[in-house]
Amino acid sequence: MKINRDIDLENAPIEISKTIDKRDWQTRSAYGMLAPFLILFTVFTVLPILCSIYFSFTSFDMLQKPKFVGFSNYIRLMLDDKIFLKVLKNTMVFAFITGPLSYVLSFLLAWMINEYKPVVRSIWTLIFYAPSLAGNIFYAWTIVFSGDYYGYLNGWLMKLAIIQEPIDWIGNTDYVLKVVLLVQVWLSFGAGFLSFIAGLQGIDKSMYEAGRIDGIKNRWQELWYITIPSMKPQLLFGAVMQIAASFGVSEVVKSVAGFPSRGYAADTIGTYIIDYGTVRFEMGYACTLSVVLFIIMLLMNKIITKFLRSGAND
Repeated sequence: MKINRDIDLENAPIEISKTIDKRDWQTRSAYGMLAPFLILFTVFTVLPILCSIYFSFTSFDMLQKPKFVGFSNYIRLMLDDKIFLKVLKNTMVFAFITGPLSYVLSFLLAWMINEYKPVVRSIWTLIFYAPSLAGNIFYAWTIVFSGDYYGYLNGWLMKLAIIQEPIDWIGNTDYVLKVVLLVQVWLSFGAGFLSFIAGLQGIDKSMYEAGRIDGIKNRWQELWYITIPSMKPQLLFGAVMQIAASFGVSEVVKSVAGFPSRGYAADTIGTYIIDYGTVRFEMGYACTLSVVLFIIMLLMNKIITKFLRSGAND
């Protein structure tokens, strides 16, 4: 081993001390830059979660002091609340239909749009991403699915002689959930869609040339053997975003189906929480619902993340 004979042994402790002081200063600077985010994250995310967990064990109407009731809210939720089972089923329908469907559609559309020239690609990206930015633009769907003769869908179907009388798409419990599912899929091309676009742009084009040399013959083989393995971070990020979006559906249900929807046919746990928290002022029970939803989302996030990572490693 080569020994550095140029080290000044007498001044070595001073140099080491300066190095340590410099590293300490860099560490403090890093924590200082992280501090604003950590403070906001703690105040607006960590503390509300902890408060929800505490209030879930209380009877609290926001007017009087919380009264500790132990597991009464959870027992009521699991054994007595029949509506919870209905909204839980609806939430799972949203999660397992709109989540995977939106995820696959977002990726396929991003993959197809990526083939266009930059200007055309930007236009198509804006078209698909705009609904997630436009706020309450989904109110337009209430005109399409209006239950009278003036509803666009009823008008088209009667003009084609498919139906004779207008159908109450939103008021009928047999149709309302399907309508909301359609609107939610339309709204779901958000951050995950943009991450797919960015991931496709970042793939090294030489990999496709190497793939053709190795025997890849068509675009679908390129997609399976090169594109998807090269987009592991974006695919994982998109999955997490879709999980959060599908389990947290509330505004679209309230705006399209009403609040609450007829017979709770389209309500989710999210709207049920709003019902108890802001209408009935049973904040303790609303927090119980929030904790249960948080646990479900956390478990599903862990399962899907583990599945995607194991699939990517294989």
